[in-house]
Amino acid sequence: MLNINEVIETNRMIHEMNLDVRTITMGISLLDCISSDLEEVCDNIHKKIVGKARNLVRTGKEIETEYGIPIVNKRISVTPIALVGGACCKCPEDFVIIARKLDDIAKEVGVNFIGGYSALVSKGMTQADQWLIRSIPEALATTERVCSSVNVGSTKTGINMDAVKLIGEMILETARLTEDKDGLGNAKFVVFTNAPDDNPFMAGAFHGVTEADCIINVGVSGPGVVKRAIEQVRGENFEVLCETIKKTAFKVTRVGQLVAQAASKKLNVPFGIIDLSLAPTPAVGDSVGEILEEIGLEYAGAPGTTAALALLNDQVKKGGVMASSYVGGLSGAFIPVSEDQRMINAVEAGALTLEKLEAMTCVCSVGLDMIAIPGNTKASTISGIIADEMALGMVNQKTTAVRIIPVIGKDVGDTVEFGGLLGHAPVMPVNSFDCSAFINRGGRIPAPIHSFKN
Repeated sequence: MLNINEVIETNRMIHEMNLDVRTITMGISLLDCISSDLEEVCDNIHKKIVGKARNLVRTGKEIETEYGIPIVNKRISVTPIALVGGACCKCPEDFVIIARKLDDIAKEVGVNFIGGYSALVSKGMTQADQWLIRSIPEALATTERVCSSVNVGSTKTGINMDAVKLIGEMILETARLTEDKDGLGNAKFVVFTNAPDDNPFMAGAFHGVTEADCIINVGVSGPGVVKRAIEQVRGENFEVLCETIKKTAFKVTRVGQLVAQAASKKLNVPFGIIDLSLAPTPAVGDSVGEILEEIGLEYAGAPGTTAALALLNDQVKKGGVMASSYVGGLSGAFIPVSEDQRMINAVEAGALTLEKLEAMTCVCSVGLDMIAIPGNTKASTISGIIADEMALGMVNQKTTAVRIIPVIGKDVGDTVEFGGLLGHAPVMPVNSFDCSAFINRGGRIPAPIHSFKN
């Protein structure tokens, strides 16, 4: 039970510190929608999703009104479509038909995004996997609310470099097909290693095959709350700093737990996990970059940044797991460049580079996120950046991801406007030395030695 002091404190966090429930995401299994007939699959998908999610948005609004807690997004994640469409899709164009059907369904039930236009190819690709990956540019260019992801590696299997090579090419093609929107299609695509089955955040959400038929996952975000808390201990030692972050993360997670339980009960759907991720927005005071500066850095990217981010991420996780028995997803700190004004400022000041961001991803929750690069970047270079990031996740037994946006016609120093929660991004320089001979080798990078646990 919440006492009156906790209610008052939560109210302050919401109204003064940008605390919000970033998303209620309903995960829906589509395995029972499989058929050898494409039209039948689309009909089955429509019936299943609408049947489960027709009241999702209304329920979210009811909870907002009842508890006074903002719920920014209501979303759906589904079983990876490469699995669902494997029996009925005979070419990439068939998968695009399913993508457009998903987009129509998302609009019908009123959700912001639907994730799961995905393939799991960490050890190899089926023909259906290849067709889905090749369909991604057209699918993302012709839909509004569909999000896509591909898991190309894991600590147990290594990295599928054939998939990494193909995805570099597909990212460039997506940039070309959405050139009129500054490559916005790639803002809806993520490539992973060690992707979790229960991530509620887009663009990487999908409903894993180990999950129940239908579940509710909640993502909570509170960078502003954490920053305000550590302002009160400015100059104190690391022990005090860590305790402050941990206690704040506990409080934020309890808000998510409250919303998750309410949504689960109202929708009669089992509760899955709480994802406590410090996910920034372009709003002033809602920034991971500001937290790093408050910890003691002039800019994100200054010496000490990786250590500060490691500290932050670890304390957020420790506070979260004390607040809920079912913390999952990604949970930690996100560092998307375009969505965090202080990260943007750090790039513009020359403090934050792509290489420093890569180092920071060793200790954060995701990876290279919402980074704009020149439109003339080669596909092999993009694949090399992906391979580097996937290797960090594979070796360190953690989730890493890349959401990178080549912007056709723009170069270093230009700025790209995405709008809304996606913000704007300075186009960042990339290392232009060639890696094509490495990428073109093909095959699979083996799993690291410490993957053998049996």
